[in-house]
Amino acid sequence: MKELRVELGDRSYPIYIGSSALRQSNILATHIVGSEVLVVTNETVAPLYLQQVLDALAVEKVTVCELPDGEQHKSLQTLNSIFDSLLRNRHSRKTTLIALGGGVVGDMTGFAAACYQRGVAFIQVPTTLLSQVDSSVGGKTAVNHALGKNMIGAFYQPQAVIADTDVLRTLPAREFSAGMAEVIKYGLLADADFFSWLEDNADSLMQLDTDALSYAIERSCEIKADIVARDETEQNVRALLNLGHTFGHAIETVMQYRGILHGEAVAIGMLLAAHMSALAGDLQNEEVRRVKVLLRACNLPTSPPRALDREDIKSAMLLDKKVTAGSLRLVLLESIGAAKLESDFSQMLLEETLATVF
Repeated sequence: MKELRVELGDRSYPIYIGSSALRQSNILATHIVGSEVLVVTNETVAPLYLQQVLDALAVEKVTVCELPDGEQHKSLQTLNSIFDSLLRNRHSRKTTLIALGGGVVGDMTGFAAACYQRGVAFIQVPTTLLSQVDSSVGGKTAVNHALGKNMIGAFYQPQAVIADTDVLRTLPAREFSAGMAEVIKYGLLADADFFSWLEDNADSLMQLDTDALSYAIERSCEIKADIVARDETEQNVRALLNLGHTFGHAIETVMQYRGILHGEAVAIGMLLAAHMSALAGDLQNEEVRRVKVLLRACNLPTSPPRALDREDIKSAMLLDKKVTAGSLRLVLLESIGAAKLESDFSQMLLEETLATVF
């Protein structure tokens, strides 16, 4: 079992990474606040792992809230069903919420915890690769709106993150690949050696090699934990973690969160960011090629599954959270392993970039 820490003063917390983490009841018990628990999961994960979590709990009151599965359900309406469960079962401020699922479950559970009685404890138990390396770490919680992704939410840190690598063996291949997009992101923005390691080990990762998986998750979490510790509420350096996301979120919004997974949209977004960086004269064409080859090696798309209107994409990008004073801020690459924030770019450059994919 590997243990990392997100260092945030009195709100610091551990990330546990390893095989059979869900079966180690002492880990979960250590971080439960009070004697009441609400487990939030979804219809896909519940049959697989809910009983393991319930068996590990030794508290007076346990309630389960099972949500529908899918990004299209990451809404205020679905969020309200979590509040319904809490209120109908008379949960108090001494309740701990457990998010058992992927990024959608984790984001909504965290947001519910931030809101319920002005804040209760919660624990992240991520069951997808994407959530283990990204969304469960750092305290970003939110729901989507028809006009924009993750536009309604809060920064709210968990008590702990428990990432059981064994659960990835029941993950559909497409979902696993979607998670690899976020792993690749860390190499692109912060660690050229890690990116090279991913190039060399892509086959092992796609075959779910235990050692390769553990290292990829650990290194990804190390990079994110370090950035979050330096900039919890995304005032500066944490914004670099949005590499590919402004483009990706726009694609998801235009597609109404259907027909494409978050990681797939981010993969396309990262390639667009690489193209834009090359057009701006920073990234070498050979580096763009390496990005594209690694994405394809991980079975990730490099273009949307259907034709999308370029103007719709641009409009959706302007509704992104990262728009400041009417100025769109993008994460671009100076090289593989080094990213920067850029808002001073021409519309022509953006048009040329979008034309490479749309």
